[in-house]
Amino acid sequence: MDKSYVSHLECSISGKQYEANKVHGLSEAGRPLLVKYDLQKLKKEVSRDDISNSKVDGLWRYFPLLPVPDPRNRITLGEAITPLIKLHRSVNYNNKDKGCVLVKDEGRLPTGSFKARGLCMAVSMAKQFKLDHLAIPTNGNAGAAMAAYATHAGIKSTVFCPDDTPDINVREIQSLGAETYLVNGLINDCGKIVGEGKDKVGWFDVSTLKEPYRIEGKKTMGLELAEQLNWELPDVIFYPTGGGTGLIGMWKAFLELKELGWIKGKLPRMVAVQADGCAPIVKAWKNGEEHAPLWENAYTKAAGIRVPVAVGDFLIIRAVRESNGFAISVSDEDIMEARDRVAAVDGCFLCPEGAATMIAFEKALSFNLVTSDDKVILFNCATGLKYPLPEVINTIDKNKTINYDMFL
Repeated sequence: MDKSYVSHLECSISGKQYEANKVHGLSEAGRPLLVKYDLQKLKKEVSRDDISNSKVDGLWRYFPLLPVPDPRNRITLGEAITPLIKLHRSVNYNNKDKGCVLVKDEGRLPTGSFKARGLCMAVSMAKQFKLDHLAIPTNGNAGAAMAAYATHAGIKSTVFCPDDTPDINVREIQSLGAETYLVNGLINDCGKIVGEGKDKVGWFDVSTLKEPYRIEGKKTMGLELAEQLNWELPDVIFYPTGGGTGLIGMWKAFLELKELGWIKGKLPRMVAVQADGCAPIVKAWKNGEEHAPLWENAYTKAAGIRVPVAVGDFLIIRAVRESNGFAISVSDEDIMEARDRVAAVDGCFLCPEGAATMIAFEKALSFNLVTSDDKVILFNCATGLKYPLPEVINTIDKNKTINYDMFL
């Protein structure tokens, strides 16, 4: 068994401490619990060179900064280090020599999305605690990831999806072994069912931020990004924000790395990207508020960021403000245009949520919120293949004379 540096869990709003070796959901204050580490001890015993020289591939190479000490409980489906892809042609600014835009393509992970990171960690901890039934509300990708990891771990899973969740996601979840149900509502309605079923059914609620460990899995995006960039962080990170676990997790990772002395200098400005039809975080940030009330009649084609209310709203807004970042929303029309343009011009296939970060970057550039000197990271959270695509309408009749001039 490897050494664990976890010291305790801590309520994100009250600071109250909780034992680390027990099963926890939300704190007594009804807010997310954060995993805390003995970073001074870790600093003495582990160096960043130990990480860089690790023979372990994927997110588990960062295990000293993760909460699963026993390798036998570390569930894996072959997680990859996701690549950074430089956009050469679809970036609309002039100074491409100094600044650059890189897409971190999370679609290369198991089940084709960044949800693999958080659910890998949550299911691994569920195995450590010997939990036998997990339940989750999902707009698609989180449910698929939980189903895959739970099935691989031999744990029963139940998933609830809004009934307009992209069909390929729903079929994927069911195929991966979860009991899958469509609900005539939004993800918060699905979450209510999961919450009410905890005592009646006995399942454990793995909803976003309602257990402590999905954040730790998503934290690996920040750890991985730092290592990929030789421990020098970018200027700005654009992140598609629904429940916000990844943004919160990355900011947590950067603060931990800073305390360890593994990174120096300024931390990135964190940008929460939402859709115009569901932008509670953007509204709260603009109004100077700490919490984001329920967004009524939420709608966007970018299903992964259609989250009308987030239990960790204040953590998202806190990270944005502490980093001197901002929150910005974009239209569905622009999202789909950016998706198609980047694919056709740069060969990088963004999902709608990832495309939202591209159009948000261009919008921010036009508003002088970022500059052409900045090194910018856009997070593409899933493969574009999991979403409906434009129809192919060109045809060839093999029985007729083909006019080859049309191919010139």
